[in-house]
Amino acid sequence: MCILHRLAALRTLALASLLFSLSVRLSFCTAPHSSPAASGFDGAAAFQLTHRAVTFGERPSGSDSIRRLRDWIISEIKPTGGQVSLDSFQGQTPIGPVSMVNILVKFPGNSGKAVAITGHYDTKRIPMVHFVGANDAGSSTGFLIEFARIVSNIKHPDDIYIVFFDGEEDVASWTATDSLYGSRHLAAKWAADGTLSHLKAFINIDMIGDKNLDLSDDDSSSQSLREMVWNIADKLGDAKYFRHDPGAIEDDHKPFVDAGVNAIDIIDLDYGPRTQDAPLGAWWHTAQDTMDKLSVNSFQVVGDVVLQLVRQLENP
Repeated sequence: MCILHRLAALRTLALASLLFSLSVRLSFCTAPHSSPAASGFDGAAAFQLTHRAVTFGERPSGSDSIRRLRDWIISEIKPTGGQVSLDSFQGQTPIGPVSMVNILVKFPGNSGKAVAITGHYDTKRIPMVHFVGANDAGSSTGFLIEFARIVSNIKHPDDIYIVFFDGEEDVASWTATDSLYGSRHLAAKWAADGTLSHLKAFINIDMIGDKNLDLSDDDSSSQSLREMVWNIADKLGDAKYFRHDPGAIEDDHKPFVDAGVNAIDIIDLDYGPRTQDAPLGAWWHTAQDTMDKLSVNSFQVVGDVVLQLVRQLENP
């Protein structure tokens, strides 16, 4: 995940010593903070789906591995009954054109309005590093597949889109033109075909699996959605995971914010111990971004909050 100026200001954190699981299985067995039966969202299932996504290895845009991952995502989505379409395009990158594909899943409603829940499924190209991106972007991949299952089982007057963006990561270095390829493409496409005007909310998910969950407060996101998320988290007893020190974040919500859409980015930018050389944490964009750094509880917390947010948006 790449950030505009990373954050407007980085907090000084007191780093506590962490006890790590000896295996992914131990992390998987960590009890979620609430029962899936109570919320409908199953954090354990999202964690397991993330683990499966990570088995595809490095997944940069245009690679054979991301193609295989895409086929698997579609195979997982089809049983939900969502309408799957592929938004294919050529990303104009510093290394030349790269084939990219957004995966769109639509669950039709009848209100004429729409809500989008999105995230990216590509990993960053990092030369000489075996980067499997468990949190970035394995966690958003697993989360969205599980959320599609939930949407298929709830009443929703609005159209609900689940979108897996390709090309979120930069190819060379983060700039306005070397980043957010998939979201920039879809925002332009939806502006042209009128879909954008029907969006009542856009919810982007990124890097939400960290055991030490500390979700950032993006002040470029819609204030109304930020307040809704904080209130929901407080009512669910999850306020401790959502901090209130705003900073500017650039992510796949940005093209939609720029287009005037009510949008929010839900992301944790504290990923591992911070150092002078790793201001966002020692595990971000490194070979250490692996499944043992994630927990079922973090998926459950975010899943519960996002599900309640969607329900409130659907029934204001």
